[in-house]
Amino acid sequence: MVNQETTTKFERQTGISITRYELMMFLKAHGRCSQTTLQNQLHIDSAAVTRHLKVLESKHYVTRERNKDNNREVFVSLTADADKAITDCEANCEMPPQQASLPLTHDEVETLLHLLGKLVK
Repeated sequence: MVNQETTTKFERQTGISITRYELMMFLKAHGRCSQTTLQNQLHIDSAAVTRHLKVLESKHYVTRERNKDNNREVFVSLTADADKAITDCEANCEMPPQQASLPLTHDEVETLLHLLGKLVK
């Protein structure tokens, strides 16, 4: 229930679903890569990756390009619009624990984020 509320709140504030944001962050960190790499690294099925990329492409956040040597392979890249959206999201979403209404100290928040990151991997 908390996860659903957090997901809904994130999407409402940013206009981007968490999964699409994860796709964008992966591309930001790793650069241009194949759709298959995204699927494997983020553990998302191919149909879902295609749907998410289609939405991101319609918002001009990614470009998709077929491999000239292997027409079955598609490469995905972030656009300048995506870089701006990520920067805006980071600026708007980073807030101290008091603003996030968490009864935690800064160190506790850092520990929580670290542990949640380990659970997700």
